[in-house]
Amino acid sequence: MSSDDLKNVQNLKYLVALGHFPKFGPRRLERLKNYFFDLKNAFTASLSELKQAKIEENIAAEFIAMRPAIEPDKIWQWLKNEKIKVLTIADNNYSGLLKEIYDPPQLLYYKGKLENSQDYNIAVVGTRKFTAYGRQITEKIVSELVPNKITIVSGLAHGIDTIAHNACLEAGGRTIAVLGSGLDKQNIYPSANRYLAEKIIASEGLIFSEFPLGTPPLRHNFPQRNRIISGLALGSLIVEAGEKSGALITARFALEQNREIFAIPGNVFSPVSIGPNNLIKQGAKTVVKAADIIETLDLAQVTTYIENKKIIPESNEEEIVLSCLSHEPAHIDELVRLTKINTALISSTLIIMEMKGMVKNLGNMQYVLTR
Repeated sequence: MSSDDLKNVQNLKYLVALGHFPKFGPRRLERLKNYFFDLKNAFTASLSELKQAKIEENIAAEFIAMRPAIEPDKIWQWLKNEKIKVLTIADNNYSGLLKEIYDPPQLLYYKGKLENSQDYNIAVVGTRKFTAYGRQITEKIVSELVPNKITIVSGLAHGIDTIAHNACLEAGGRTIAVLGSGLDKQNIYPSANRYLAEKIIASEGLIFSEFPLGTPPLRHNFPQRNRIISGLALGSLIVEAGEKSGALITARFALEQNREIFAIPGNVFSPVSIGPNNLIKQGAKTVVKAADIIETLDLAQVTTYIENKKIIPESNEEEIVLSCLSHEPAHIDELVRLTKINTALISSTLIIMEMKGMVKNLGNMQYVLTR
């Protein structure tokens, strides 16, 4: 691995470590990144240096007091053990839509398959206490969206979220689950949906979280999580939601992010129809079939675009490696022989390509294309 690659890995490790301090949210992490070229220096900084980086004195003092309990190498190994990867806002695979929101996460933890473009997404959310009608209409609309190569984003929660994820998988589609907890196995929430999370990963979907490993599903995490659900999507569909449902928080974020809000009209006597019916009165687009969403967002050509999309190499080495890879496993020694690139350079190139989601390491130095 080259010195530049080592530097990038070290910076990522310390960015993750800084993110394990709960009060270093997106904006404070951005200030640290802007002030410190080397994030190890940010992690070990003095009170005065942190203040110069525009970190409030009380927050900086609290971080310094907590810092001995944050062990960067241990956290990095924990990520590897859990097979969790990290995506930063500077990465090419970071969603362009999510980057547009007011406070985009500086880093996201993920498991599953990243794609170069993740912006043909629709969020589908709703109450945990759904009705038979809610289930039926969710399954119908999701199953109609999937053939149009639209990815379904939801929150893995009980109820409408679970129905949306499952309907997408059953239709052979791709779905993204955004969690309000850490992605380590112990904290995936709800625990009853751990199997669903594994199904999503196995089906080339994604599970995302901006919360570091070990973060339990605390109540106040979920509104913060909801801004990512809406931020990843061109529009959010509210199926069923009571007057104080968390799904309405997602709708509010979608409005603030200048994204479309869609709502399923419901029985005026049903408590879980109050939310979507009110949204419709306030101007949300009424949806009774997937075509209502597709026409509003002008997504009719998405299928053709995605099917024609190719992996675009970003360096000469990446181009050479891509020409020698397929969906059949190739050992790194074979790639060295085919590409005529030395082992150190091809190793660093493969690491970078894996971080970008271009290739996948199957173990024992065997690599394949991700798509």
